[in-house]
Amino acid sequence: MTSSYRSRTDHIEERFHQPSERTRAERQRVGILLTNLGTPDEPDTPSLRRYLKEFLSDPRVIELSRWLWLPILHGVILRIRPRKSAAAYRTVWSDQGSPLLAISLRQRDAVQQAMGDSVVVKLGMRYGNPSISSALREFQDLDINRIVVLPLYPQYSGTTTGSTFDAVSKELQQWRWVPQLHFINGYQDHPLYIKALAQTVREHIDRHGMPDRFVFSYHVTPKRYLTAGDPYHCLCHQTTRLVREHVNLPEESCITTFQSRFGREEWLTPYTDQTLQAMPEQGIKHIAVLSPAFSADCLETLEELELENRDYFMEAGGESYHYIPALNDRPDHIDAIVDILRRHGSLGE
Repeated sequence: MTSSYRSRTDHIEERFHQPSERTRAERQRVGILLTNLGTPDEPDTPSLRRYLKEFLSDPRVIELSRWLWLPILHGVILRIRPRKSAAAYRTVWSDQGSPLLAISLRQRDAVQQAMGDSVVVKLGMRYGNPSISSALREFQDLDINRIVVLPLYPQYSGTTTGSTFDAVSKELQQWRWVPQLHFINGYQDHPLYIKALAQTVREHIDRHGMPDRFVFSYHVTPKRYLTAGDPYHCLCHQTTRLVREHVNLPEESCITTFQSRFGREEWLTPYTDQTLQAMPEQGIKHIAVLSPAFSADCLETLEELELENRDYFMEAGGESYHYIPALNDRPDHIDAIVDILRRHGSLGE
């Protein structure tokens, strides 16, 4: 019997022998994987080209025939878009790097502290680093055989949550010993998530007064994804309604819009930028914008909503524009994440 074979069999047999109390406690730990979309490594053109190549090659994101889409992606988009995107990222980059990554790491640490030593919390990004595969392999190295995956996308979409499941499954398909897996696919109506969003709205009203409109801006998806059965559009409207009802706001005071479209395809409407440009002419000159689909501030909120869309509104005649930050690592948001994990991940107190 070779030494390598003996070491593997000894390791497997050891797992089935009666362990000591300390070893048993260690092996009963659960792995929690928090995931988000991802970010380039640096705000430069080569990093954005790598990141966008991975992102836009995902068939969940772009549901076109590969023979049609890939020549467009490599022949046109990856030649033009990375430089423009790098310039946009530089406007939000900090000493800590990408805001999405910095905030996500703080969220991971806060959840770890709240959950205690009985679990191990890791962060994995669907695109870029740290990757979902690398996080799962860390669990494997720790002999953790029960994993709970929570994509931090409150409203399910095949383009985000579904794609995350694909990435988890792709990695686990390579494992000889597949762990127990609990995949949480959304929490758009979770009471503590709604309560945390509602609290940011109340805080804004206390600080700045009641605006003419609250604009709930969600990341857009193509309209044909909705007609094919993706529930995202409906779940976004559900979140808006629940927050409005929690704060007891009039129905006409809140509007749901969709941002970040590109290309000529028809997307979910109304579009955030066009809505903001039209509002001043309608007498709506004081607005507050929030984006409940984003669990952490990122390029789409800090550059697109905070800066670009502010300019659209003010140049059209608006007078007061406020962006309400994402929930990020607020204590009430961490409480919501922990409660979601405990309720839906079958994790006790």
